Amino acid sequence: MRQQIVAGNWKMNKTLDEGLELVKNVLERLEQRPHGPVVFAVPHPYLQAVAKMLKVRKGFHLAAQNCHHEEKGAFTGEVSADMLASVGTEYVLIGHSERRQYFKETNEQLARKVNLALAKGLLPIFCCGEPLAIRERGTHVGYVAKQLKAALFHLHEADFRKIAIAYEPIWAIGTGRTASTEQAQEMHAAIRVLVSKKYGKSVADDTSILYGGSCNAQNAPDLFRQPDVDGGLIGGASLKAEDFTAIVNAMK
Repeated sequence: MRQQIVAGNWKMNKTLDEGLELVKNVLERLEQRPHGPVVFAVPHPYLQAVAKMLKVRKGFHLAAQNCHHEEKGAFTGEVSADMLASVGTEYVLIGHSERRQYFKETNEQLARKVNLALAKGLLPIFCCGEPLAIRERGTHVGYVAKQLKAALFHLHEADFRKIAIAYEPIWAIGTGRTASTEQAQEMHAAIRVLVSKKYGKSVADDTSILYGGSCNAQNAPDLFRQPDVDGGLIGGASLKAEDFTAIVNAMK
């Protein structure tokens, strides 16, 4: 079912004590149950501690920032979907632009990650998006379509319905450039059309598509009012309780 979702991706930031204090402050500021799921995507060492904090509050959920594409084995330093599920993780980010860029993750690997996450009961937040050169050439819809087709469109409808998609305009993240509200809505609508062509209008209408391009407390209300923007995958603004709370409160 389509929901507005706000997911905060801490990336490689915060010590454990700082992270727990941040979660505590967000929970205190959000006394009422939020309009949609609020997800904390925290570093792997903090998952179990944050899970305990969130267990007592409805509407708040835990995500990992990544999982390995193999079920288990000799992969020193990696974390499996099974491990994540065993410590109370509910969601997992897959295909984040930084994982694609810095760790050279391929669409084939991402498809395997999606399969394993679903098999272990995790809900993938699948990231897609284009770099500046692709945007300037005007081929961004085709570029994102290729990502979705390669990593998600092998799924049966029942499994695809468990996926949330996060659109990341890579050219608008930490670059000083800004994607307009119109550009965000246009791309989200295009993604929904792609899903509709593959799975039908009912599935497309039920798919949550989050915006992940430098969403902040100032632009979140306008973004979340767009008909095809179903919340956000928040980076830097998720590290400040006041800013993250304001974004959560921007959900319809």
